[in-house]
Amino acid sequence: MSLLEQIHSPSDLQRFNDRELQVLADEIREFMIGAVSKVGGHLAPSLGVVELTLALHSVLDSPRDKIIWDVGHQCYAHKIITGRAASFHTIRQYGGLSGFPSNSESEHDVVGTGHSSTSISYGVGIQEAIRLAAAQVELAGVEATLAGGKAGDAETAEGRAIDAGALPGEVDGGEEALEEIPSGHVACVIGDGALTGGIAYEALNQAGHLKTPLIVILNDNEMSIRANVGAISQYLHKLRLDPTLYKLREELEHGIDKIPGIRGASRSLKESMKAFLVPGMLFEELGFAYIGIVDGHDIKALRKSIRAAMEIERPVLIHIKTTKGKGYEPAESRPDTFHGIAPFSISTGEAIKKPGPITYTEAFGQGLARMAADDEKIVAITAAMSSGTGLYHFERSYPDRFFDVGIAEEHAVAFAAGLAIGGFKPVVAIYSTFLQRAFDLLVQDVALQDLPVVFALDRAGLVGDDGPTHHGVLDLGYLSLVPGMTVMAPGDEAELQNMLFTALSLGGPAAIRYPRLAGRGVAMPEKFELLPVGKAEVIDRGEGALLLGLGTGVGICRRAARMLAERFGLRPTVVNARFLKPLDGELIRELVGEHELVITVEEGTRKGGFGAAVRELLAEDVRVPVKSFAVPDRFVNHGNRSHLLRDIGLTPEAVAEYVGGKLLEKKIIQADRRKVSGDEYQGDTLLNS
Repeated sequence: MSLLEQIHSPSDLQRFNDRELQVLADEIREFMIGAVSKVGGHLAPSLGVVELTLALHSVLDSPRDKIIWDVGHQCYAHKIITGRAASFHTIRQYGGLSGFPSNSESEHDVVGTGHSSTSISYGVGIQEAIRLAAAQVELAGVEATLAGGKAGDAETAEGRAIDAGALPGEVDGGEEALEEIPSGHVACVIGDGALTGGIAYEALNQAGHLKTPLIVILNDNEMSIRANVGAISQYLHKLRLDPTLYKLREELEHGIDKIPGIRGASRSLKESMKAFLVPGMLFEELGFAYIGIVDGHDIKALRKSIRAAMEIERPVLIHIKTTKGKGYEPAESRPDTFHGIAPFSISTGEAIKKPGPITYTEAFGQGLARMAADDEKIVAITAAMSSGTGLYHFERSYPDRFFDVGIAEEHAVAFAAGLAIGGFKPVVAIYSTFLQRAFDLLVQDVALQDLPVVFALDRAGLVGDDGPTHHGVLDLGYLSLVPGMTVMAPGDEAELQNMLFTALSLGGPAAIRYPRLAGRGVAMPEKFELLPVGKAEVIDRGEGALLLGLGTGVGICRRAARMLAERFGLRPTVVNARFLKPLDGELIRELVGEHELVITVEEGTRKGGFGAAVRELLAEDVRVPVKSFAVPDRFVNHGNRSHLLRDIGLTPEAVAEYVGGKLLEKKIIQADRRKVSGDEYQGDTLLNS
């Protein structure tokens, strides 16, 4: 029996020695690679922290002790050893395990994460909650003791209360049960990529101020999704180059008073000398004890460092050095590719790709690079996502006009505002769900000043396997709230390029949202076209039902129209709205007067989106009912995108069934199914393209 087969919970690790744990690490890597090769996932980050995961769980007592994974890309080994190995093959699949920590999935997943740089904030909050709760329990025990007139000597507050005359679970004849005094360690694992996010420093600052006994493990692999950038990355690189710095710091701690002229000197002078000699003092100056640099693949060294940190009654930062993709050569040599990988061949490391049209992401990247060739004022900004947003074309061609700000979305937006003030045309390429983090900057620093910043929102709508932390379904709602913001969504990949060209010409803030999908396969524009702002496009003019689509909703409307023709011989009007803001109210009102039913379709939340805008537009015209097909007001789980769309009723079939049923009720069309173009409708078969 393998060691992995003997693991059912983290407590099982405690009977293994360091050598056995290293063997277990190899088994976990093989198991993980086998599963992810079939279903895809975040492989490289998780391969890099297998030893760290085993060290943490063999020393700490989860879930009493809390382990918090920043972002969660690296949580696969954690899932495997916390009772989920048997279902690990379902990772990121419909109805299966989440690809990120999920507190609804396991008691060992302390928080549900998916965005970067928050682990230390969580940790400070949880540790301070433990401290406050313990103080309250102790106080209740003292009060119970005083009420009983004797000191009592039981170890727990409940014991003291019982000594004082209270029943077990009661204090003073009816108070709530006094629990055992809360305790436990809190360990936050954060990568050097996540450490480029400003919120991490806000948390470090407070932890140092409060002297919160927190363990922060800095997993330093020089990567986020790609190589890290910025001064913080350079600082950590400097530490990595000289691993003797930790020993030097220890020697200084014990020997500085022996230096002639220093004995009795002020603390500030001593600390200044240490800071001058030891760059690692950055964390010390923030109030953290610094342990490092530790080999992140040496289980013995890791366990020793964690045990040492547990003994220190103030915040501690353990700086470890790991290799992203460790143990699988293709992932080690191409960690950016294997950060998030589709199913792949284990022998070659090559993704198993299906041929098809270019993606919206690729269309955006190619289009922006072409436009930049003719306009030297165009600059591109990404928050550590140049490959994910398609900006590698721009970066390769115009490196001086390309800016990767690290995982710092708020800074990216304010930085773009500064570039715009300086006369440039910034394009901020960002995932829809990540722009949520910078909403205040979007309002205050861009829109309020009417600056020409273009936001290219990739991964809009349901993204599938990454689940609710990454579904970009709120953007239409929050973008439409912002005065002066032009909001667009293309019906195909060619229209995306024309929208980008149009947005760059507006002279004010604009946003384009588009999905994580392959395009329709349409021809890309040889010459870019300026679209009339706020004007929709009538794709097919018919009768009975008016189908208004925005973004991917246009494709749903097209297919629903074909299904309605196939089933009922009905030819509805199909409109590509193109713009949510400004909305083409003139055309919509005109068309509404010619139809009996209005349908809106969008891959965004029903609250405050496209459908809501149309209903508001038609609020005074109650003659025609309006039905909105959109994402419901709840968080949608992870899984195959087609399954998710079916679950929420956002499909051509759902639209066709609803429209057909409503028009039959009104007797606008015959109840019998008609022939169309000589073809009979066959059973429940519907056109799907």
